Amino acid sequence: MNDATISQAPSSPLSEPVEIRAVCFDYGQVLSQGPNAAAWERMRRTVGGSPELFHKAYWDPRHDYDRGTLSGTEFWHHVARTVGHSGLSDSELETLYQSDIDLWTDLNEPMVAWARSLHQRGMRTGILSNIGDRMESGIRQSFDWIGGFHHCTWSHRLKMAKPELAIYRHAAEGLETPAKHILFIDDREENIDAARAVGMTALRYSTHEMFLSEMHRLGLDQLL
Repeated sequence: MNDATISQAPSSPLSEPVEIRAVCFDYGQVLSQGPNAAAWERMRRTVGGSPELFHKAYWDPRHDYDRGTLSGTEFWHHVARTVGHSGLSDSELETLYQSDIDLWTDLNEPMVAWARSLHQRGMRTGILSNIGDRMESGIRQSFDWIGGFHHCTWSHRLKMAKPELAIYRHAAEGLETPAKHILFIDDREENIDAARAVGMTALRYSTHEMFLSEMHRLGLDQLL
């Protein structure tokens, strides 16, 4: 065994020992924290509408944006029409693009630090994220450390999104690692279930303390 290949201890509660050769991260609410409240309010003021109406207008078409069915421009015009905005100006669009990026750029520092330590130890790492075109470019421009991942799967480029099984297989191919040797971390249960369906070891992230506890329970302490 070397630093780039970690075997799960035989005493692990999983049914069989697992050799982890790559770790794949979701981005939002795993590598980043939850939504930034100031950025959220800035978007709402730009398009108008009540907090409740804006919340629905933002989230209802979000999967289509992440999946690449809608571009960033199309997404924001859709949101604006839903709340009754008569038409977005170029400057309003730019405010919305940047505020949406700001919404998801408060970093989860312990997880970012852990990803960096995995890079330094030679472990293959990846990102598998449901994300729209403007979001991807904005995040990559904001954080040069993303270039340290061996492979990133951005949903909009593939016209598919979690929890579709094909996107997990694409991530495994990009990491050049069989799914059974990949640890995947995401904050949504349906995405965890799909990762397990293709053979990955998967862990749901909620708080960092619970993450550490779950890693211990799975016998994956040597990865930390």
